[in-house]
Amino acid sequence: MRSALRQMGIFVGCVALLGASRLLGQDWPQWRGANRDAIATGFKAPQTWPKSLTQKWKVTVGNGVASPALVGDKLYVFARRGGDEVTCCLDAATGNELWAEKYPAKAASGPAARFPGPRSSPTVADGKVVTLGVQGTLSCFDATSGKLIWRKTDSKEAPPRFFTSCSPIVVDGLCIVQLGGENKGGIVAYDLASGDQKWNWPGDGTAYASPDLLTIDGVKMVVALTAKSLVGVGIADGKLLWQAPFPVTGMGYNAATPIVSGQTVYISGSLRGMKAFKIEKQGDAYTAKQVWANPELSVQFDTPVLKNGLLFGISSRNYLFCINAETGKQAWVERVRGDRGYGSVVDVGTVLLALPTNGQLLVFEPSEKFKKIASYKVADEGTYAYPVATGNRIYIKDFDSVTLWTVD
Repeated sequence: MRSALRQMGIFVGCVALLGASRLLGQDWPQWRGANRDAIATGFKAPQTWPKSLTQKWKVTVGNGVASPALVGDKLYVFARRGGDEVTCCLDAATGNELWAEKYPAKAASGPAARFPGPRSSPTVADGKVVTLGVQGTLSCFDATSGKLIWRKTDSKEAPPRFFTSCSPIVVDGLCIVQLGGENKGGIVAYDLASGDQKWNWPGDGTAYASPDLLTIDGVKMVVALTAKSLVGVGIADGKLLWQAPFPVTGMGYNAATPIVSGQTVYISGSLRGMKAFKIEKQGDAYTAKQVWANPELSVQFDTPVLKNGLLFGISSRNYLFCINAETGKQAWVERVRGDRGYGSVVDVGTVLLALPTNGQLLVFEPSEKFKKIASYKVADEGTYAYPVATGNRIYIKDFDSVTLWTVD
């Protein structure tokens, strides 16, 4: 009897773990998804795509180009309403607002006035939601109630020319962000639970990219594009482990997130093409060795996605492209419409989704030859955020609204 009960307990535990892993697989809890690789593991792509998608709901949430975060049955949105920056939680099935917390904040202005709202995507981790406003205000909320846990406005440096765009990353109980501007800034880690600062690396100014995570021989490091370099900074102590120069040219800047695959890091910047670096440990030191460079395809804002040994993205000249990740050689390019250099590509399993700013969602094969499968109008304009795909659902954030479409 005890043996039977023990076996039953093991079975129930395994079922619970499987359920938890399925729920985790459905989530898109931060910028570019669970692993910051733009892979939506929970989406079920149909064998045959329908002629049209079904609109389930559309709600106005406020101005901004930040991508929503999806965790379980809740969708978290960061936007601007009137004179406030607002973090809100929506019921993912109905679009009903469950809670909203706001604080007064100056809008982006000057050359960036066209985009007054947030561009930094919310990060959900350990029951908390972290946001970074356009002026550098870092806030942490309880994900269930919306209650403010802590807030930081202590960045003494002015934000970049076009205002803060970095999306926070949470690793080992630390909330890590890039703060300050191009001339003076850095990478800062805060304790997620308390908001206490744990370390600060002030080695270079910041720009508009978001950091990613790299682990070599058990050593975790933040990989970040700063104002002038690609750097690896230790998670444990904030010490610089390696650095590769990536200076801007003319009026350019660094905005695309580094793509991490094993020990290889892919980067791109305005007018500077794409590059691949291999990060290796030599004795007690690390080196960043350039593997290849493709000067023809530059990415301004979009971060490409890596699939089947190929990189897919939208270039600064508005070409959807595919290049070989091992050699850097171009496989194909296809012209897309929209605001130049903006857009996103998401891996949803058997196909890829591309969303330029014109609101036309493109479904295509992840291969060395371009093959369009379907195309859908999902917004009138202003689709600068990532589409969030899970199950048969696709959430689209435009300038001021979120729409749920289903693949039926």
